[in-house]
Amino acid sequence: MDILQVKEAVSKIADQLIEIRRQLHTNPELSFHEEKTATYISKLLADWHIPHNTNIGGYGIVGVIEGKNPGSKIIALRADMDALPITEQNNVDYCSTNDGVMHACGHDVHMTCLLGAVKILSENKDSFEGAIKFIFQPAEESLPGGAIKMIEDGVLENPAPELIIGQHVFPELEVGTVGVKAGVYMASSDEVNLTIKGRGGHAAIPSSFDDTILSASEIIVKVKEAVNEHSPEGFPTVLSFGKIIADGAFNVIPSEVKVIGTFRTFDEQWRKKVHGLISGISEEVAKKHNTTCDVFINSGYPVLVNDDNLTLEFKNAAAEFIGKENVNELEVRTTVEDFARYTQIIPGCFYRLGIANKEKGITSNLHSPTFNVDEKSIEIGTGLMIWNALKMVNNE
Repeated sequence: MDILQVKEAVSKIADQLIEIRRQLHTNPELSFHEEKTATYISKLLADWHIPHNTNIGGYGIVGVIEGKNPGSKIIALRADMDALPITEQNNVDYCSTNDGVMHACGHDVHMTCLLGAVKILSENKDSFEGAIKFIFQPAEESLPGGAIKMIEDGVLENPAPELIIGQHVFPELEVGTVGVKAGVYMASSDEVNLTIKGRGGHAAIPSSFDDTILSASEIIVKVKEAVNEHSPEGFPTVLSFGKIIADGAFNVIPSEVKVIGTFRTFDEQWRKKVHGLISGISEEVAKKHNTTCDVFINSGYPVLVNDDNLTLEFKNAAAEFIGKENVNELEVRTTVEDFARYTQIIPGCFYRLGIANKEKGITSNLHSPTFNVDEKSIEIGTGLMIWNALKMVNNE
């Protein structure tokens, strides 16, 4: 297939793809609960006579489209499936019907684009060599994430892809454009949990209690100061504490204080060092105040690194498909993505699809209750995914 043929094929099913996206948007499901979403996707694939396996790493779906010489090269395309615990505030016909759950991160678009790509590639197997594995992944939004579960279930084996491509919507780019960054692109993420304990008591009698509030406060300040002081140059480091639970009163010092936060960085060695800093400082400060501090750091997703050569291939293919002027160079982001699990094992390219339209008022950020997309992006995203897959599987 040439570019014109890809665009024509996608254009013919554009309305169907919009219907699919709206169906998915209307019926969002949270991480690890994507049962109905998986059933819907599986039925579409079955109706299109596309073989696939279900219940991989949870509710994940995997299949392989074989070209003329399936063993020559194998690549993978991935889309995530889960939604967020957000109450939608859009006034549209396809608004979420699942109260308190919304596709506010565009995963409905990701699934739709991959479905469109799979359908067209399956109908044009004689147009490419090798094989294309497609992956619908659950639970991207919640630790430990669906990628690691699918990897444990063998998603990168039998057959083993040489590379993997992931697409994500991006409201900072106008529809008709894409963005990508080679090398380090997105941060690692860790959930920091501190539990400070001591004798609670009457605030007016200092000798009767251990000041858990003061201990927690000093731990927060000291840890942040240490991280800021020693943070390596070149990439940002984020350590933010978002919640403190201290169930005391005006004159009551609680016996327990809980502090939770997030730590993000772009250097895995520095990441390990900060874990040690948090533990050491927390324990030292707690002891100073005759309290204890239990430190639990829930290690999340690793740093996402886009393969240099693969990213260059993507840029070239995208420039052919939508024009060089519409391919943007992105900056590093302290947000995270469990696509990084795959890129630790095989070369990957994670790129961004423009979905904003200022004239239509489609400008809301990801994870917001008014997030939406210009649905023209679905046609562009589907075609771009197909064209990249064809170029990469054919080694063009």
